[in-house]
Amino acid sequence: MKEKVVLAYSGGLDTTAIIPWLKETYDYDVVCCCINCGQGEELDGLEERAKLSGAAKLYIEDITDEFCDDYIIPCVQAGAVYEHKYLLGTAMARPGIAKKLVEVARKENAVAICHGATGKGNDQIRFELGIKALAPDIKVIAPWRDDRWGMDSREAEIEYCHAHGIDLPFGTDQSYSRDRNLWHISHEGLELEDPSCAPNYEHMLVLGVTPEKAPDEPEEVTMTFEKGVPTSVNGVEMKVSDIIRELNRLGGKHGIGIIDIVENRVVGMKSRGVYETPGGTILMEAHNQLEELVLDRDTMETKKKLGSQLAQVVYEGKWFTPLREALSAFVTSTQEYVTGEVKFRLYKGNIIKAGTTSPYSLYSESLASFTTGNMYDHHDAEGFITLFGLPLQVRAMKINELKNENKK
Repeated sequence: MKEKVVLAYSGGLDTTAIIPWLKETYDYDVVCCCINCGQGEELDGLEERAKLSGAAKLYIEDITDEFCDDYIIPCVQAGAVYEHKYLLGTAMARPGIAKKLVEVARKENAVAICHGATGKGNDQIRFELGIKALAPDIKVIAPWRDDRWGMDSREAEIEYCHAHGIDLPFGTDQSYSRDRNLWHISHEGLELEDPSCAPNYEHMLVLGVTPEKAPDEPEEVTMTFEKGVPTSVNGVEMKVSDIIRELNRLGGKHGIGIIDIVENRVVGMKSRGVYETPGGTILMEAHNQLEELVLDRDTMETKKKLGSQLAQVVYEGKWFTPLREALSAFVTSTQEYVTGEVKFRLYKGNIIKAGTTSPYSLYSESLASFTTGNMYDHHDAEGFITLFGLPLQVRAMKINELKNENKK
């Protein structure tokens, strides 16, 4: 029997062309594995396409709920945002995909795992770090880094497929390079490759509309959380994946979560992309709104720093590391009392606060008001300011002493 390779298969032109290339170059039986993270209709027709292309078998593995519960929620709870904008839609999905690829490879006794990520992108790092962490003995094949690949355009890939008896309806027309899952969809290429050009949103958007085309009336939304996990939207209890689906619908309708960013890739270059993350943007903001009420100042400050660090760790593909586990453990401990109800209005790209309540709220009306209460004596502030400002005062006094001595 021939040795087997498991191919991370999307059904697109790249991974379809890889099937005959693997058979021809390595003489492997190719087991295709498509991981469903909520990309919807992109999965239609995959089985027929894989078999027509020469695959021995196709797995379609649905990890949507695992993606939401084990990867998205820890990042939401951490407030993990890369470079202040990117909500990690692609980066969060890659470790779950790598884990499932390893599981299928073990089941099939495969000697290798192959992915179609390019040699310029982040995904090659994310896939391969995940595989190395979970299955260091399994070989990784990356055709785009292999000198034997030899295809540098869609036209070349289509010609290669035709030469191997694969006649599928792939076109040579150029479109955006996209990655989609339940959390988001990303767009790269075409006019976005020139930072001086505005995005062609009319041609681009998939999950929603621009704020200009959103309804002229706001829509009020109520969410509940239990220990940092969303539990309902507008009074309807749902699992996390369904909550994200509903928030995607609402956010897309009102032009929420469209960002245009030039980001720093792990491999050292800058890249420009547009991300649509309607539901994710709402979920992150609602969670932040509740944390404002519940977390103390020191915990919030520390959590912001570690959340930023976690974002970088996830972006770099280091999910299966002791550092990521330690950061997530800290975040989990902060969520014990992040329980309550959050209200907000969606209006033309904006999420407008409409009230937050929690049984664990640290907000005290008597303390926050301008009237004097029993717990706070205004005179106490004088001693506090004296001690709090002592380093500044001592420094200023010392500088003045030196200035006076120099004048003598």
